[in-house]
Amino acid sequence: MSQIKVTVFRRVDPSVIFDGEVPNMPGTDKPFVKCTAFEDGQEFIVENGRKPDGFCEWAWYDIKKDISILQFGGNFWKNWMKPGEMLTCCTDGVRPVSFKLERLED
Repeated sequence: MSQIKVTVFRRVDPSVIFDGEVPNMPGTDKPFVKCTAFEDGQEFIVENGRKPDGFCEWAWYDIKKDISILQFGGNFWKNWMKPGEMLTCCTDGVRPVSFKLERLED
């Protein structure tokens, strides 16, 4: 089973999603902000299919299927990504995060 490098590709600012008029988080007077669980460019290594320490649970379950495919030698569309790579994201519709996955060859 290969190791997978997960790089935080981009965190989306909620102002993009809401066309500049970001609502407040429910029950607060504070507007939604970019995901604070990650920083752009942050890297994690997935070993033996285990969630890296500090990785957001929600995002992990969203991207784990793509990680599993790469770990076991699978690839995605040839015209879309290089073999051993994938772009994927968490499904937080207000402040999504995109990740680049790369299989690390032994």
